[in-house]
Amino acid sequence: MQATLETRPSVRRCAVTGALGLALLGAGLPAANAATTRDAAPGMSRFYDQKVKWSACEGSDMPSDLQCGKVTVPLDYARPQGRTLDVALARYRATGHSRGSVLLNFGGPGGSGVSELAVGGKEFMHLTNGYDVVTFDPRGVGRSSPVSCGPATLKIMEATDGDGGMTDPEDVLKRLRDAAAECAKYSGPVLPHIGTVDAARDMEVMRRALGDDRLNYLGFSYGTRLGAVYAARFPDRVGRMVLDGVDTLTEPLTEQGLAGARGQQTALENFLDWCVEDVACPLGQDARNARDQVVRLVASLDSDPVPSAFGEPFTGQDLVGAISQALYSRELWPSLERALAQLLADGDTRGLEGFSSGGVTFPVREPGRAPGRAPGRAPARGDKGPGLTDEEDIPMDNLPAALMAINCSDDPDRPTAAQVTGSLGRLRARYEEASPVFGRYRLTQVLMCYGRPKGTDYIRDDVKDLDTAKLLLVGTRGDPATPYRWTVETADRLGPSAVVLDNRGEGHTGYASSECVHRKVDDFLLYGSLPRDGSSCGPESADTGSD
Repeated sequence: MQATLETRPSVRRCAVTGALGLALLGAGLPAANAATTRDAAPGMSRFYDQKVKWSACEGSDMPSDLQCGKVTVPLDYARPQGRTLDVALARYRATGHSRGSVLLNFGGPGGSGVSELAVGGKEFMHLTNGYDVVTFDPRGVGRSSPVSCGPATLKIMEATDGDGGMTDPEDVLKRLRDAAAECAKYSGPVLPHIGTVDAARDMEVMRRALGDDRLNYLGFSYGTRLGAVYAARFPDRVGRMVLDGVDTLTEPLTEQGLAGARGQQTALENFLDWCVEDVACPLGQDARNARDQVVRLVASLDSDPVPSAFGEPFTGQDLVGAISQALYSRELWPSLERALAQLLADGDTRGLEGFSSGGVTFPVREPGRAPGRAPGRAPARGDKGPGLTDEEDIPMDNLPAALMAINCSDDPDRPTAAQVTGSLGRLRARYEEASPVFGRYRLTQVLMCYGRPKGTDYIRDDVKDLDTAKLLLVGTRGDPATPYRWTVETADRLGPSAVVLDNRGEGHTGYASSECVHRKVDDFLLYGSLPRDGSSCGPESADTGSD
């Protein structure tokens, strides 16, 4: 799913320091390596024959029972005898007898799996009844040769600030193109090899290094794209695979942005329907009037911002960005209600600014520490051989830099400057029709990959009609990031192997928010008990008295 990168100045500090699910904006970076559909066997044995050496994870905030390790993979799978890089792993060991591993990817793309498991591992402890629960930092992310755009990160944000490049799109495109060279400079040799196809091949190296006959996998949001690509490339190695919050495999970025705007508008309306039932709702007790108030409030702050906690202007688009992050989990609704009340009562923006580091990965109950130094040159491990990046050396802009690079490497569409500028007016009308609140905010999506060479067409053209073991696809009806129709469309595309579980709830993904989904996913992964295709989990009442 194409997330949104916070571009307004009042929340940039949060956005650059580790948000999980940030804006996708364009820059002219090197093309992704488009791997073929077959593995080059010669030269791969040294990677496939390795074993993971586990040890205690370093860092004061790491749980004592979490173990860390690594695998070495080719930088370029077309040249396995050449440079290499290391991929960071973490695991919770099985309690009792282990039947192998289940590999997790929390989404993004660009989020550190190791950090996410360290913070949110309690959600997966039931799986340790039969599995070692393993995750990883994908190539270009976290400790695995992290990419960075250095000072260009803020330049990209500034170029797409305001009205999404509508006033002077040619100038915006030029500035994005100029930022590309800085991204290449700070990212090092991993940048052309950072896409999902290469990451899927890394997962095959992990499977072998872990000693598993088949890959058991649980992927969220973007992780569903990664899982589908793995299944297409290695169909006979698919074990029990669950894809939760199913991404599209075919829609262009412009359509993904529209889907995001519609999904967030629906989620906002659901939140407002809930809010007006509470006498403390700062928007009153009429849902229609509350919707109008939000639109007027956004317009008012855009024309007359209030000071933020950082002393910078807090605009209507800052408000939209904060609301969009809060809507990814129903558990955050009470906090959003209070934050809106603070804003309306005395102009206090602190509650809303707290949402600006949220994102569209697997929902985690509590925020993790956001390690890293200021944007700078990422250690180019491909230059000097394998090695993990020290935690304190991970660039603070790694997430947005990786998110842009991975999504553009997966996307084959490259409109020209004339096509971009010629279509913006028409697109703006479509986006504003999709959502009077989020449409403008999502419009910068169309600029995401401008200037990049064409990405791979493998995902759009070849990830379909799978001949694998059964795959469980979970779609949530009220998901603001990955609409339920993507689950149905992707299931149809993947073929008879795909089994759909319909989660009739709210929020992004179902595993963390629905006890029913959690139980059915665990039963499938642990015992092979697969729900009937088209079966459903009903909506569950949230505890609205606490966060």
